[in-house]
Amino acid sequence: MSTPHNAANPGDFARTVLMPGDPLRAQFIAENFLRNAKLVTSVRGMLGYTGTYQGKPVSVMGSGMGMPSIGIYSYELFTQYGVDNIIRIGSAGAYSPDVKLYDVVLATAAYSESTYARTQNGASGDMAYPSETLTAALRRSAERAGVRLIEGVIHSSDVFYRTVPKGPDGKFYWETLRDEKGCLAVEMESFALFHNAKATGKHAACVLTISDSFCSSEETTAEERQKNFTDMMKVALGTVLE
Repeated sequence: MSTPHNAANPGDFARTVLMPGDPLRAQFIAENFLRNAKLVTSVRGMLGYTGTYQGKPVSVMGSGMGMPSIGIYSYELFTQYGVDNIIRIGSAGAYSPDVKLYDVVLATAAYSESTYARTQNGASGDMAYPSETLTAALRRSAERAGVRLIEGVIHSSDVFYRTVPKGPDGKFYWETLRDEKGCLAVEMESFALFHNAKATGKHAACVLTISDSFCSSEETTAEERQKNFTDMMKVALGTVLE
């Protein structure tokens, strides 16, 4: 049975779904990494595909930008399509000078000021955590693929454009989050994904590629983010081989 946001039928999704924010990145993965990839949903242009990777079934679907968007898609996948594992594969902005463009970050927690969890089911706390099982699978996959992972807390922000960038201490907000919360980088989705997985008894994890930096003027283009972040794609896909 389809939903207002997903035209797929029961059984159209594999147990493991990779979720980039950009639906065109989902299309790129389907066309370049999967065999016999089938488009199973395209409602609102949010493309979802199912195929096989080295003989193992896997799906990939865009999540859109922000917690409300990934919150809808991931909750429906977990509760209505029999999905057990969702791995976010996204882009992030570095908060630390030690994290460079194209580095791959494995999220060990997501800090957020968001009210998503409290609104969704009354949960409190400003940290959400990934599945230990799925995170461990990502570590093993990265080791097999020879991809170096930088592990740490990420910031899941509700706001992309901040109009008050500095606090009363004169620090930029991102510097405060780095120094006080240990945040390595910022994105906008993982907190909601991790919360949904916990709320539904499923598994979620996240690997991110650094697309830009708050510590320098370096940044990647939209096309590079769509097509060149292949290390994290391979790491995420490798989890289905276990």
